[in-house]
Amino acid sequence: IFYRESKEDQRRFYNVRVADVAIYITFNSALPTLLSLFIRCRCHRDDRLAAMMMNHLFWLLPLVFPHLSSPVILLERNDGNLFHNWNHLMEGDKIVLHRSKRDWMWRQFFLSEEYTGSNYQYVGKLRSDKDIGDGTARYVLSGEGAGTVFRIDEKSGDLHATQRLDREEKASYTLQAQAFNKITGLPLEPATEFIVKIHDINDNEPKFTRAVYSASVPEMSDVGTFVIEVNATDADDATYGNSAKLVYSILQGQPYFSVDPDTGIVRIALSSMDREVRKEYQVVIQAKDMAGQMGGLSGTTTVNVTLTDVNDSPPRFAYSSYHLSTYESAEIGSTVGRIKANDGDEGENAEMKYRIVEGDGKEFLDIITDEISQEGVIVVKKKLDYESKRVYTVKVEVTNTHQDPNFFHLGPFSDTAIIKVTAKDVDERPIFSRPQYVFEVNEDTPKGTTIGTITAWDPDATDYPIQYAVDHHTDPERLYHIDPKNGSITILKSLDREVSKWHNISVLASEMNNPHQRSRVPVLIKVLDVNDNAPEFAMIYETFVCENVKAGQLIQTISAIDTDEPLVGHKFVFSLNSMNPNFTIFDNEDNTARILTRRSGFNRREMSVYYLPVVISDSDYPIQSSTSTLTIRVCSCDATGNMRSCSVDALLLSAGLSTGALVAILLCILILLMIVVMFSALKKQRRKEPLIISKEDVRDNVVSYNDEGGGEEDTQAFDIGTLRHPEVIESNKLRRDIIPEMLFPYHRPSPMKECADVRDFIISRLQDNDTDPFAPPYDSLATYAYEGNGSIAESLSSLESSVTEGDHEYDYLSNWGPQFKKLADMYIGKDTGVAN
Repeated sequence: IFYRESKEDQRRFYNVRVADVAIYITFNSALPTLLSLFIRCRCHRDDRLAAMMMNHLFWLLPLVFPHLSSPVILLERNDGNLFHNWNHLMEGDKIVLHRSKRDWMWRQFFLSEEYTGSNYQYVGKLRSDKDIGDGTARYVLSGEGAGTVFRIDEKSGDLHATQRLDREEKASYTLQAQAFNKITGLPLEPATEFIVKIHDINDNEPKFTRAVYSASVPEMSDVGTFVIEVNATDADDATYGNSAKLVYSILQGQPYFSVDPDTGIVRIALSSMDREVRKEYQVVIQAKDMAGQMGGLSGTTTVNVTLTDVNDSPPRFAYSSYHLSTYESAEIGSTVGRIKANDGDEGENAEMKYRIVEGDGKEFLDIITDEISQEGVIVVKKKLDYESKRVYTVKVEVTNTHQDPNFFHLGPFSDTAIIKVTAKDVDERPIFSRPQYVFEVNEDTPKGTTIGTITAWDPDATDYPIQYAVDHHTDPERLYHIDPKNGSITILKSLDREVSKWHNISVLASEMNNPHQRSRVPVLIKVLDVNDNAPEFAMIYETFVCENVKAGQLIQTISAIDTDEPLVGHKFVFSLNSMNPNFTIFDNEDNTARILTRRSGFNRREMSVYYLPVVISDSDYPIQSSTSTLTIRVCSCDATGNMRSCSVDALLLSAGLSTGALVAILLCILILLMIVVMFSALKKQRRKEPLIISKEDVRDNVVSYNDEGGGEEDTQAFDIGTLRHPEVIESNKLRRDIIPEMLFPYHRPSPMKECADVRDFIISRLQDNDTDPFAPPYDSLATYAYEGNGSIAESLSSLESSVTEGDHEYDYLSNWGPQFKKLADMYIGKDTGVAN
């Protein structure tokens, strides 16, 4: 029996047998809902009994499956012949039976992929029960691949595949078949879908997701440690046979690694894999289908495995002892040499630290770690001395900075070595017995006296003799001398402590056989004080005594200083070298003294100044004393003793002038000087009256008179009498210079001799300006258009010319100067031509 299956619902068939009843139930794959029910019952001979069974079953099914659509119950005899179709239409107890429709006897076809035959591949035969075999039935195919991939024989219904099919490209084809009457063209029955499935064959080899894998795993890992998982895929059908059943295996990489045949997980297969022995491995993995059986297809991939480092290698010195050498003159901190321990690890696992554990050279040598090269650097900690010790020995230990407790059993992670450093001899400079020398000497020590001795020696084993010298740059005055052999220092000149208390010189010591090996030592010489300076006044005193002073009155307190420095301090004694009738001195015994008057009443006119010699002595040995003179002036004082004036006022008082009169005279003189200065300033600022007053004029202007008027006799435009009037000449003294608009390099002197008054006026004004101290510092040009009376040129206007020019004489033009030379040549030449 053929049952149509909907493509959209993708229904599945379930076969449940209860006794002789076969129940076909269809479910939706997306929703767990019972869609339809098809019951096939093999009935016995007793048809009534079978009908009763179906009747009870029909009423029970809707109760069990409420969502069930109309069930289809098919009755079949035990001999296999179908005889009734049970419907749910019932009329009381009477059952209505109908003959079931015969459907197509097929549902789906199967076709092998990759067919290699020469003919079309036969798929199957389509046959309708409506086809009575008289040749009137015609079969039509539609759907996926109809007419291209699949072809049907219209008469017989034979279905063939015309192309070589690949299941990996398309696994199934859904087609529709329908039978038509050739004569009427009407369909014999509705179209029915069927499926052509492609049977898979093993035609695809497994392929890995990567051609090359990279993985890393720590060295010394345990067996079974995960490394990486590789994956391969097979395009064949995994649900059909073993075409896509893959098995993984190792072709290269044993015995170090293994692979799980089902999952493709690569693991460590050998313990204690040491990175320091071998760091990288190449593993070839194979994936084979057909469950790994013979004849299956396979694919391979490569896995590059790198062992990462762990701290499993302790540092080790290559040698148990090292021998180094350096000169004894090596500076502190200088490098003697380098050593390095070997560590097979890398990165932080190879970081090391060095230290000196013990040794007789521990005080002189030290070791530091170079963080970049991981070397131990031997450096000088204290100056080496070849003469006292030739070889310095230390024991050095190296340890890993970062240690892993998991690998302590591979230790110890430290090592030691002996370092021997040999000091090499060098020609050293002389060494002084002291870092500096301090000598004391009295300032009165005679020349040639020895004040001290400098000692130095050669530190080398040869012990060459030493010679000494004073560095003259430190003793520019040549005060000291040193014996070149024994180093004794003597004085060449007298010393003065008051000039310099300390003398700092340098003494040089050098080997006689090698003067370049020279050392220097500072020598400090302290000059001790000797009482060789007498005390004197501490300052210059301005002392005065009033005229109306009384006897025994204090007029001055004096003190003294001494450049010497006694051990117990200064003690000065003040006295007068002789009895003085006017003044006396009283020693306060605290290094000060008071000057007192011995009498009363002093007169400036009789004696304006008194000189008082004071003797000052110290108390040191030998006693030094000096006489200092105190100047005392006689001054005028008021009743309370305040000074009013001294000897300068006395001179003025002799002329009968008082102080008030002197102040008044000085004020008058000052006022007169101020008045003179003010008048001088006002006179400089005074301005002269300008010739032409203009609002816009800020300086001088050039005024040009270009109006010729009616000729030389016309005086309306300009009155020439103004220039001749003597009052104007005298009164118009002020002028205003103007900057000319144009300058004439040559001025022809006027041929007029009758105009002497104008000439005199201009010369007079010129002299006034030359002698005027307030005149501007620049020249000016004044233009006067007056030509004077009776000009020999007369008027050149053509208005007054004669009708004929034949009687004109132009010889006078040659006397007018070079400015009229062109004009003279023109007229004189013309006149000559006419005459000719």
